[in-house]
Amino acid sequence: MLMERGVSAGVQHIRLQDVLRRAGLTTGAAYRLWADQNDYQRDLAVAMVRLRLSGPSDYARAAVEALIAEGASGDDVIRAAADAHVRGTAVDADNPTDALEAQQFLISLALRTTAQTWPELTDASRARHRESTASFAEFYAYLMQAYGMRMKSPLTVADFTEAMAAMGEGFAIRALEGIEHPRYEASETDDIPAGSWSLFALGVRALVNEFMVAADEHASDEPARDAMSAD
Repeated sequence: MLMERGVSAGVQHIRLQDVLRRAGLTTGAAYRLWADQNDYQRDLAVAMVRLRLSGPSDYARAAVEALIAEGASGDDVIRAAADAHVRGTAVDADNPTDALEAQQFLISLALRTTAQTWPELTDASRARHRESTASFAEFYAYLMQAYGMRMKSPLTVADFTEAMAAMGEGFAIRALEGIEHPRYEASETDDIPAGSWSLFALGVRALVNEFMVAADEHASDEPARDAMSAD
């Protein structure tokens, strides 16, 4: 029911009596599980934050693995991974499976913004964040190895992952607000690389170029302007 309706000031609109009717359970059965409506809604919110329909970085890996195998440029990989994230915040996706993934992600994100409501929700939110950052840190390390990059001293992959998570979740909250994600069609005469770019992709590219350098460059060298643009 929460996946169908989305969030509305949390989970308060998912009434226990409605759930009981849909599940074919009695009120007595429910109150053997929860002392009151508040306890039930707390557990519902925690369960939703813990729910994962796929691995945290699965969508990003799926979007770029073929490109990497084909020797695509770093810019192409950035665009593909960023676009997968933008699609992942579109609840009206044409593919029902994608729409369900998007709904789950956005609902859990909305609930995480209210994590201080209950200690259990705070714990679940922090656990989800740890799982996600661990998965994405592994994914970014894989990309760095594929493109011969390393982190600039004293930065770490964990630092890059946290910055990426903050930006990605920020754009996802904009999607919850109904704000359309900006896109740009750059030509050869523009100051950004030619092609179709989402604003998120450009943000990722900027982070890559500020956080990373070619693995064979010394830490004291000038920052690589186009760190992942080379084939």
